[in-house]
Amino acid sequence: MRRFILPLFALSLLAGCAGSSGNRHSGPLSANPSAFIAAEIAFARLAQDKGQWTAFRETAHPEAVMFVPQRVKARDWLKSQKDPAEAVKWQPHAVYVSCDGNAGVTTGAWQKGPANGYFTTAWVRDERGRINWILDHADTLTTPREAPEFIGSKQAVCGSRPAVPIEAGGEGEDMAVGLSPDQTLSWTSTVRADASRRITVRLWDGKTMAAVIDDQVAAPRQP
Repeated sequence: MRRFILPLFALSLLAGCAGSSGNRHSGPLSANPSAFIAAEIAFARLAQDKGQWTAFRETAHPEAVMFVPQRVKARDWLKSQKDPAEAVKWQPHAVYVSCDGNAGVTTGAWQKGPANGYFTTAWVRDERGRINWILDHADTLTTPREAPEFIGSKQAVCGSRPAVPIEAGGEGEDMAVGLSPDQTLSWTSTVRADASRRITVRLWDGKTMAAVIDDQVAAPRQP
């Protein structure tokens, strides 16, 4: 979620934005990164229209996780959250998509009152074409991220299937790895004992799983 903890992203919404009814699984979205951008924009709009945590609840994948700052199952944590009077606003700046188009990661900027920061969210598409967020995290920034002239996009290379590397967290670390169905996009999240965390997104470039996002969040300050 995006800190405050603003987790950020999702989309049953895409169903309305990109017409997810019917079985689109036979037609990969690999050439359509805009589907994930549409999901992100619809998600942000829903937060303004219906409430911040309502939007998160309505668009979360059943296995979605957030960081508060510990890792939590989103649907369980969101049950007790009341919508704030002012919902956070956010805008996608870039999207990274698996070769098969069934998973994507968006990243961008958020604002709430005088505060601002960035977010990164992983999305997955089910067999019915619905897109929902499955991981969301964010942090504050001293200097706002500058909005790009155009939303950037990058797709994993197709034609080969990378081996899945075996990763293990260090002592006291809570680590999890998410993968697109074709294994060309991955997102690794690690929460350390001091509640600091790292989110690394990798995309298959034909030779290796190259890091395209590497977010590192410091441990929260002790009162």
